Amino acid sequence: MRSVNEIPLRGKKVFLRLDLNVPISGEGANKKIDDDTRIREALPTIQYCIEQGAKVILCSHLGRPDGKRNAKFSLEPVATRLAELLERDVLLSEEAVGEGVHQMIYHSKEHQIILLENIRFYPEEEACDMEFARKLSQLADVYVSDAFGTAHRKHASTWGMPSVMPEKAAGFLIDKELKFLNKLIEGPAHPYVLVCGGSKVTDKLKAVENMMNYVDRVVIGGAMAYAFLAAQQTPIGRSKCEKEGIAAAEIILKKAQARKVEILLPVDHVVVYPVKDPDFLHPQVVNMIPDDASALDIGPKTVENFTRAIADARTIFWNGPMGYFEKPDFSKGTLAIGRAITEAKAMKVAGGGDTISAVVSFELGSKFDLLSTGGGASLKYLEGRGLPGIDILKPNKSQS
Repeated sequence: MRSVNEIPLRGKKVFLRLDLNVPISGEGANKKIDDDTRIREALPTIQYCIEQGAKVILCSHLGRPDGKRNAKFSLEPVATRLAELLERDVLLSEEAVGEGVHQMIYHSKEHQIILLENIRFYPEEEACDMEFARKLSQLADVYVSDAFGTAHRKHASTWGMPSVMPEKAAGFLIDKELKFLNKLIEGPAHPYVLVCGGSKVTDKLKAVENMMNYVDRVVIGGAMAYAFLAAQQTPIGRSKCEKEGIAAAEIILKKAQARKVEILLPVDHVVVYPVKDPDFLHPQVVNMIPDDASALDIGPKTVENFTRAIADARTIFWNGPMGYFEKPDFSKGTLAIGRAITEAKAMKVAGGGDTISAVVSFELGSKFDLLSTGGGASLKYLEGRGLPGIDILKPNKSQS
């Protein structure tokens, strides 16, 4: 797979597929980007293409508009932020295909960049319609993907286009993501600790199963921990727990036993009583979760145990918060484990949207080797089976 700096770009039109799917709050003129990490991560590749004398056409999705034009999911706030960061004009094209966008590209000036409106406004995108992909490919001479967050999707702009374009490459963000993710499964330094949280065990089952071949310890918090506790017949009260997750937890526990991998689970919990206290105003720390209680964070003894398990690590992958970190009363576990990870003398990788949000909100980002922009994509990659949006960039890969 070639990198963008291995392809001549001067005088070329470059179609740059990015993942600018950032969280946006507010409406109309009051819309604001809550976290511009994904935009900032895209800048090195954009700037390189500009410096090489290319005419740059940017493409991204935002949210899930279900193949329909919807102002709520417009990339207009993203265009504004890009213009501020790049100190250049960013022209938002209402159309991704057709004569209008061809004319806009033809007449654009050297200091201008074109951003296509949300590519998921077209139902052909997620359907990976090859005729649509060919129309998109007519916009440019070179295809560059830096959209690691969508690399597990076989869509028109992530798979269809590069399958019909001979000149294709990966951007610097994909290069960086793969460099560190490969280190997690190719000769990682030991002790190797996997820190898991969040809610769904089923989403992470295959990745965690595969990583059992490499890790020494697995630290499990967040809502997914209650599936593991339930699998061990430990009472979890009214705590969030997916039924399918219990079966998935049993699979992981058996694999861990077979591989002699240590599993650490919460031994105490911060709980609330949803019926008596629907606003969660009176959290309590308990060792055993009462029948009428819901656990929303790990307790102080668990923090001590997890911190000790992390302290001597040389490789750490963190995916998923330890609790309902968005609320201050239930953020202490995630913050403490985040700090423990940053203090370890290890290669540190964090992945997943909620995990990155927590890391950014706690201002810990600079202490990680990689904040993976791909939640689902990074987990899929760690399953060890490749990603369609990456594999299609390799030489001699085209539509079959």
